Amino acid sequence: MDFNQLLSAFLAKYPSLSGVGADISAVYDAMVRTYRHNGKIMVCGNGGSAADSEHIVGELMKGFEKRRPLSAGDKKAFAELPHGDLISEKLQKPLCAISLVSQCGVISAFANDVDAGLVYAQQVYGYARENDLLIALSTSGNSKNIVYAAETAKALDLTTVAITGEKESDLSEICDVTVRLPAQSPKDVQELTLPVYHFLCLAVEEFFFKS
Repeated sequence: MDFNQLLSAFLAKYPSLSGVGADISAVYDAMVRTYRHNGKIMVCGNGGSAADSEHIVGELMKGFEKRRPLSAGDKKAFAELPHGDLISEKLQKPLCAISLVSQCGVISAFANDVDAGLVYAQQVYGYARENDLLIALSTSGNSKNIVYAAETAKALDLTTVAITGEKESDLSEICDVTVRLPAQSPKDVQELTLPVYHFLCLAVEEFFFKS
């Protein structure tokens, strides 16, 4: 099934999201472009959005709906190792992604020694490489530490994506693509955020790991 078919089926299931279908498509294009150019995706958020950051990375770094086995060439590198057959049989091809919320060492050190508001910005500055993408999650779109991370990504010429509530925000002003979900309260925004990123992870996996 191609992307347009996947998107049509998704929007039929979640008709309330029909107004952001074009933005979801733009995020998909950005993710595919990042991975086609050997970039990685960084994700950050606070609270429930931090948990969503971890969830997104979990879906990208291993098989989501496909197993993603190693190629014969990749397996060959393991062939002479004591446990090479076992390892190469069970490893799965990743779509490289990092959750900035899980780096407790650098987060606590930078928060204590420098500025807690810049813990994600510091990681973007340290991890960023050409063709990388930042996904910034904020139900309000105005969380300062997320905005600072997006600004840092823009300074480094990375592609920036935001998923927020429906109001215009600091993130929608600065990011290349913003999916402004049709909700305002944090819980309602978060309830719509999950199906959106599940769809995106599925669609990107389908692109790179066709049966």
